[in-house]
Amino acid sequence: MTEQVLAYLKSNREKLLEKLNDFLSIPSVSTDSIHKEDVRKAAVFVADYLQELHFENIEIMETNGHPLVYGDWLKAGDDAPTVLLYGHYDVQPADPLEQWNSEPFKPEVRDGRLYARGSSDDKGQVFMHLAVFEAYMETVGELPINVKVCLEGEEEIGSESLYKILEEQTEKFSADFSVISDSGMVEAGQPTIVYGLKGFTGLEFSLKGPDYDLHSGMYGGAVKNPAMAMAHLLSSLKDADEVVQVEGFYDDVEELTDQERQLIDEVPGEDFVKSTGIVEVTPEKGFTAKEHTTARPTLEINGLYSGYQGEGTKTIIPSTATAKLTCRLVPGQDPNKIQDLLVNHLEKHVPKGVTIQIEREPLSARAYKVDPNHPLIQKAAESYSKAFGKETVFARMGGSIPVVELIESIYKIPVVLLGFGTPEDRLHSPNESFPLESFDKGMETLVYYWNEVKNG
Repeated sequence: MTEQVLAYLKSNREKLLEKLNDFLSIPSVSTDSIHKEDVRKAAVFVADYLQELHFENIEIMETNGHPLVYGDWLKAGDDAPTVLLYGHYDVQPADPLEQWNSEPFKPEVRDGRLYARGSSDDKGQVFMHLAVFEAYMETVGELPINVKVCLEGEEEIGSESLYKILEEQTEKFSADFSVISDSGMVEAGQPTIVYGLKGFTGLEFSLKGPDYDLHSGMYGGAVKNPAMAMAHLLSSLKDADEVVQVEGFYDDVEELTDQERQLIDEVPGEDFVKSTGIVEVTPEKGFTAKEHTTARPTLEINGLYSGYQGEGTKTIIPSTATAKLTCRLVPGQDPNKIQDLLVNHLEKHVPKGVTIQIEREPLSARAYKVDPNHPLIQKAAESYSKAFGKETVFARMGGSIPVVELIESIYKIPVVLLGFGTPEDRLHSPNESFPLESFDKGMETLVYYWNEVKNG
């Protein structure tokens, strides 16, 4: 069976790439209302493909935003496991367009990479699963296991509709485990099992001084400058050793074990100085940069605004100052509790002479971690290694995929992250691309994996 399926993928590679190009050509930008019909067009593309694959109960589920596509193939029998395959067909805006070396929605292959918005995040990886299903159906006429497909069009804008649907229709989406290909490998060609993701929360706050900008000569010394007050307040959040000073921030953190520190150390690490242009890395005291980015909580300033931003000088005391903060969280930390702690800290330390207004981030997520020794994870690692010809490494990532924790919490099932992207893919940036090696070997990995899961 396996050889037949792999042979189909190889002999039909160009046809499959052409179909993927059709998918990538749809500008399904969920953040922009101008592309509302394009997002629906992408949903129809997915639903039509599922129809071609003889899936059943195919539905374009309407939401208050963009539609969710569902379909299932449940003919493998009651003894066969059922997988919930999640992915998303919406993409980030292509701006700034002038920085692209080719049209973002006209796919182009250069130097072994497929360039297009969504090629890696997440259309390309979603398509690989559908192509593998096609290979099975066209050769052996059936899939090795039962499959439920859940593909949404709002991942890039917070997945609000998805959360409601999964919580209200649990039976429809129930499964024995879930597979998500919306992540990547630590480096090109290096099979990687991501067994942990960080959680996420944040807030935005403003400091207000005078009712309007003031002449700095006439009022300097009498009126508190909100920009200076903001600098003092922000500096109270972390010390020089990158240790967060918010009371209670680390109380519920799951400490790193010696075994996990060894796993982290074994993962090929990014040369941050070389890749980002920084002078040196500055991790939390007592931890390496890899440990801090993947398995320790962080607090970062994402945006900062106050006063005159134009050319030259404008001698004012600005009326307001605004900052945006986010935290990446680790197992044990509750996003709502962290928000409370941040609010308490800011209100306690706000300087005299200004008032504070705080707006909490409405969408937060807990961290996710699965036991790397779980049989489904081990089968994935073996399948990766067989396809890529390299030993699989196990890694925790600093990013967040909120739906992972949601699926685990609602359905109490393991989530297997089978991602094939690479650090060079430029997700969310101009010139997003996906290596054709990942396309080929990734589909090979999936064929091995489904057969391994079928065989128990």
